[in-house]
Amino acid sequence: MTAPWARDILDGRSPAPVVLVLGGFLTSPPMYRALARDLRAAGAADVVVASVWTMDWLIAASRGLGPILARSGRGLLEASMRSGSAAGGAPVLVIGHSAGGMSARLLTSPEPFAGRRLNGSSRIGAIVTLGTPHVVTLEVEQRNRVGALAAEFANRVVPGPAFAPRTGYLAVASRRVPGRRDGSPGERRTFAVYDGLTPERGRDEIEGDGLIPLASALLPGAPQLVLDDAAHGQGIGRDWYGSPRFLARWWPLALETWRAALLARAEAAFDGSADRR
Repeated sequence: MTAPWARDILDGRSPAPVVLVLGGFLTSPPMYRALARDLRAAGAADVVVASVWTMDWLIAASRGLGPILARSGRGLLEASMRSGSAAGGAPVLVIGHSAGGMSARLLTSPEPFAGRRLNGSSRIGAIVTLGTPHVVTLEVEQRNRVGALAAEFANRVVPGPAFAPRTGYLAVASRRVPGRRDGSPGERRTFAVYDGLTPERGRDEIEGDGLIPLASALLPGAPQLVLDDAAHGQGIGRDWYGSPRFLARWWPLALETWRAALLARAEAAFDGSADRR
């Protein structure tokens, strides 16, 4: 018996996804209320924001990302359950902001990370990352060490678009804020932040979103969208990745990516000849 979502996708209908939002470092769920509202208005069947709070991130900075990954996994299970009633059981569309995008990739790992093995790729139809540090140098300051180790693990165990085409990938990045080695005081400070993360050493100018260098935010081998002026995070008067005008840019691509992955799953499962009742 074909799953309801697969019948829809094979018959040319367009299901709406349940979305899981994984927030970034030091964020908390209330910070994503506007994004969740706008996603529903844009056509998401439902939106779950994982219950990862600022204090969880502070603890993770010294104890590791295991508890963050566990909370993210519970969010994935909740979104999957909601999909059963709201989207015919279709795999979830995961949107990871900043470090949340790394959590999304770690959720798919078949190998344990920090004592947690989620192996959740079957539940995830697409992973969309917003300013996620996918590729970073391991020669980082101690405050960035936990994230660098997570990126190294992900790039070794689930590299690039590891589960494509059954899971879609889209990396969204920005070049809003340039960092220059010999620029203004602000540009020099930004350069120092970027230079502490990017594996592209020895450059005099580095593009990025104000926190994550452009080269770090592009997942190797995966489709990408580079925005000119999206800020990394939220703030008064600041247009970040989740602001309506940028959501209008990447959300249609996210839907396209998710639906293409669902079609690949359905076609692989039934090979064009199975009973679709």
